[in-house]
Amino acid sequence: MTIAVPLAVAAGVDAGQRFLDVAQAPSGQTFRMPNLAEGIAEIIARLERSGVRRVVLEAIGPYAEPLVKALSVAGFEVGIVNPRRIKAFREAEGSRAKTDRLDARLIARFALTMPDTLRPLPTDTQLELKALSLRRRQLTEMIVMEKTRMKQVRGTLLLDSHRAAITALSAQCQAIEAELAKRIGDDAELRRVLHILKSIPGIGERVATLLITDLPELGQRDRKAIASLAGLAPHVSQSGAAPPRAAIAGGRPCVRAALYMAALVAARHHPKLRDDYNALRLQGKPGKVALIAIARKLLVTANALVKADTPYQGKTLDT
Repeated sequence: MTIAVPLAVAAGVDAGQRFLDVAQAPSGQTFRMPNLAEGIAEIIARLERSGVRRVVLEAIGPYAEPLVKALSVAGFEVGIVNPRRIKAFREAEGSRAKTDRLDARLIARFALTMPDTLRPLPTDTQLELKALSLRRRQLTEMIVMEKTRMKQVRGTLLLDSHRAAITALSAQCQAIEAELAKRIGDDAELRRVLHILKSIPGIGERVATLLITDLPELGQRDRKAIASLAGLAPHVSQSGAAPPRAAIAGGRPCVRAALYMAALVAARHHPKLRDDYNALRLQGKPGKVALIAIARKLLVTANALVKADTPYQGKTLDT
C-alpha cells in the first residue's frame, strides 16, 4: 500500500493574456511575469530554486497553454483544475477579495491542500482536435443565427446578404469538418474509436467525432466517472424530511447536448431503447428526464465498448 506524502510546497498560477501571476504555498510569496517565452523561462527557474514540484492552474482559456507545456517538459507535476473547484475553495475559506495575485495564492493553497488535483494533460493532437471541434460548433451556431435573422427581414438586398453569409459560413464549416475527418482518419487509434462509436444506435459521424474530440477519456474511466465528465450523472440532493431529489449537473455541455440528440434518435428507432423510454414515461418521468437516461445508457455503452475494443453487435443495452 502506497502512502501519499504531503507536499511541503506547491505553486498556483493565475494566467492572463499579458501576465502570469505565480504564488507559492505555504509561504504566500508571489511574483508576476509577462506571458512570454522569457517570462515562462524565469518562472520555471524560480520554481526550481524554491523546490516546487507541483503547479496548479485553472482550466480557463488558452492563455496558460505555453506555460503548461513548458512546465510539463521541465518535469513539474501540473494540475489543471475546474474553476468551480477553486471558487468553492475560496468560499470555504470565507474569502471575498479577488485580484490576480490573491487568486494565485488561493490556487497555491488549493494545490497544497487537495491531493487529487492532477490529471493527465491533453496532448497537442487532442488540443488541436478540440479547437477544430469548437470552431465547428461556433460556425454551426452562426449559421443558425443567420437563418433566424433571414426570416425577420424583407427586401432582396438583405435576403441576399444573409444567403451569402450562410453560404460562406457553410463552406468554412465543411472545410473544418473535412480537416477533422482527415486527422481522425490518419490516426489508427482514433479511427478505431470512431468505428466503434458509429456502430452504436443513435450515434452518427458528427456525434462520434465530438465524443473523440471533447471526451478523450472515453474508454479510460469507469461508468460513473465518464457519466460525471459528460454531465449525465444524477446527483442526489436531500435535506431533513424532504424527499431526495436527483438531478444532473456540471460536466461538458457540448458532450451532453450531442448525446441528448443521439438519445432522441435512438429512442425513436432502436426497439430496446424505445421500450426503455416508454417505460420511463409510463412511470411518470418527463420526456427530457427519460431522454437523459437514454443518453446515459448510450454513453456508458460507448465507454464499455471502447474499453473492450469491440463494436456494438446488436446486444441489448442494459447499462
